[in-house]
Amino acid sequence: MTERLFTETLPAAVGEDLLSTRLSTDVVFADLGAETVRPLLTFDALNDILSRCALEPPRLRLHREGAPVPPARYTDAGTGSGADRSVIRPDGLYRELRGGASLVLDAVDRLHAPVQEATDDLMRLVRERAQVNLYLIWGDSHGFDTHWDDHDTFVVQVEGTKSWKVHGPGSRPHPMKVDSDHGHTPPEGTVWEGVLSPGHVLHVPRGWWHTVAGTGDVSMHLTFGFTRATGIDWARSLLERLYDVDFFRTDLPRFGSAEERRKHRHELVRRLADAAEQHDLDGFLDEHDSRFPRRQSFALPWAVDGTAPQAGTQVEFVPILPPPLQREDGRVAVTVSGKRYRLPAAAEPVLAELARKPHTTAGELADDSGTPLETTAAVLQALVRHQLVLLR
Repeated sequence: MTERLFTETLPAAVGEDLLSTRLSTDVVFADLGAETVRPLLTFDALNDILSRCALEPPRLRLHREGAPVPPARYTDAGTGSGADRSVIRPDGLYRELRGGASLVLDAVDRLHAPVQEATDDLMRLVRERAQVNLYLIWGDSHGFDTHWDDHDTFVVQVEGTKSWKVHGPGSRPHPMKVDSDHGHTPPEGTVWEGVLSPGHVLHVPRGWWHTVAGTGDVSMHLTFGFTRATGIDWARSLLERLYDVDFFRTDLPRFGSAEERRKHRHELVRRLADAAEQHDLDGFLDEHDSRFPRRQSFALPWAVDGTAPQAGTQVEFVPILPPPLQREDGRVAVTVSGKRYRLPAAAEPVLAELARKPHTTAGELADDSGTPLETTAAVLQALVRHQLVLLR
């Protein structure tokens, strides 16, 4: 099932050491089977997305032989709500695809529920934000030249075949999107080579160069991309803490003597080292998780009219990462997307059960948490107002 694709199906296929020893450090290949990934995206679903959603460049775009295809070749000028916009022209899109162009659609996880479910599952696995882009091509052309990505990826082949060569890390280890050097070069040779077919999954670490080309057939794959926290993020978090230190808010002695500037710098270094010693990685990662974004979602009419859920009402817990529960003065508190919520103590078993089983019904939630249905319904009414649950 797509909602357990990364946390259960993939580790079962490649080994439980995926996170501890292989993620971001090695190529990982798995054959999960075509039927396993088929629910993610089909051509019928893609046609529906293209028909219903007002997509336009650059979110939907075409590339050929390493260069973007001018949008004027497959779009028309149009208007929407009084604003100028581009409208995808089907005949132009078909013509460019027949000519070897590659279609790229960004953030398809925001457009199609099965892909969103798999993306949320990946985020629970790696505890980082993720986005999914779609790549579609016919023939033996390629959309991009040999390149590296500034994020880790899991490539999931859903239709047809595509040829991959992974060359490994280049002359600059762990390159970043915002970096001081983008002039690094690819390595010689290839560390992994193969043709992906439906059901195949390939993990390519950040900064690893790769070459991708069509095989003469159709190819449609999803690239699940995520950016992991680095020492730069830890240092940036440390910098934010320095605002609470009086000495760091003090003006630098620009017009003092050289000795005064030397002493001031020495004191800055000492206090910076003290602050760094106190800023441990576990605390930083806990804070990182507490700021993890939730999916944008809506719960009308429940969140407005306050209707009490019934036993059969469907309940979905909104936080992607289950937040830890903390007791405070006879209440229970959770932090989601950087915001802290304090609820009556009666909510604790309900929240704990939602964290364990985010998709349920109000009746099952009451039974599983050992909370009376009336109390469970009252807790859910509070949670839906705070955008912590969806009710259907």
